[in-house]
Amino acid sequence: MIKALPHPKWKDPRVRTRKPSMPPGNRSREAQGLLSMAARGRFALQVCSNCGAVQYPPRQLCGKCLSEELSWQDVSNKGTLLAETTLQHSNDIYFRDRLPWKLGIVVADVGPSMVVHLSSDCKQGDKVRLALSIDAAGNAVVTARPEKPTSNEKDDLQLREMEFDPKHRRPLIVDGKTEMGLELTKAFLSAGARHVFVGYAKPWYESQYLEEIKKLDKVSVYPLDVTDTDSVEELVSMIGDKVEIMVNNSYHLRPGGLIDRFDINTAHDEMEIHYYGLMRLAGCFGPVMRAMGADGHHSATAWLNIFSAYAWINNPAVGTYSASQAAALSLSQCLRAELTPGGVRVVNTFIGPIEDEWHQLAPPPKLLPATIAPRIVSGLSKGIEDIPIGAVAEEILERLSENPKEIERTIKL
Repeated sequence: MIKALPHPKWKDPRVRTRKPSMPPGNRSREAQGLLSMAARGRFALQVCSNCGAVQYPPRQLCGKCLSEELSWQDVSNKGTLLAETTLQHSNDIYFRDRLPWKLGIVVADVGPSMVVHLSSDCKQGDKVRLALSIDAAGNAVVTARPEKPTSNEKDDLQLREMEFDPKHRRPLIVDGKTEMGLELTKAFLSAGARHVFVGYAKPWYESQYLEEIKKLDKVSVYPLDVTDTDSVEELVSMIGDKVEIMVNNSYHLRPGGLIDRFDINTAHDEMEIHYYGLMRLAGCFGPVMRAMGADGHHSATAWLNIFSAYAWINNPAVGTYSASQAAALSLSQCLRAELTPGGVRVVNTFIGPIEDEWHQLAPPPKLLPATIAPRIVSGLSKGIEDIPIGAVAEEILERLSENPKEIERTIKL
């Protein structure tokens, strides 16, 4: 039986912070497809278009008929645990630091057998549910939990290594002056966050959402302006060593395209907040979080960016905004590469139009922050790396994979 996750102990500042270690990791090009499925929270494997055989591990040719026609498809995630063992010794530094480590062999209902990282509640012969997860090194692995959820299953210390559960962790929400900031604060507190730090810019500008945030327990608010390097540096000097989840929800949208609204100042503001703002946050908080990636079971774990779905494809109705989001998305991929060696993963979530004044003319469906925030926190808890939220974001992703030129020519607000 999994024990409840203990509350983090006070950290002795005299004790040396451990250096992060990574699981072993080179993967084939085919295995990167498995990572793509894991990043989106799908349990998908290669399926042969010729004979229908399900493949694992990923390969270039069907293991049954040698066909090259292999496509990624969602399949059943149920299986039976054939054997289990507990690793008591390892020459690998990552596993040696985390022993004992439970492993098992599961035969999936769809056919293949696979070695899995195993929940403590799984016993030989049990039916289990499988998931594609991403380990600390950014590689796809298979995990298994009991078929029916058990109490405290999210507190399994071994599988917690592959997730970003906010329980007993401290997030920093960059912008608390928006409705999204308020709903994110509530969602993290509901998920068991130890404490929530919330930033705000323009102190002279009143915000009903920030006033509501101030009334919540276990919340502290701090001045934070992502367009001002001094402001970011001052905050990191105060709480940098306490932030375990960064939530970059910076938001500045103004309707208009390129020629019809030739406004360099507006475009500059969008880039200053979305692109250079991310750069300032990364330059100040990134090194500290990366250094804390091995700080026990409550270590720094994730950097979350909340992007528009138009980061994938430019919407001419909000053309310069889309461009600033695309620039920030590109920068986040650089950040992901630089934070991974510290065991901190970059999570990008993509949302469609939200119900606010700046999306007034956008047709339905539109999202409410109260709907978005719990889904973001749920995605974090599951260890998902790319989280599309809402019908618009999901449709854009699907159409990009099918026919990118078609959506480029037809997308509009």
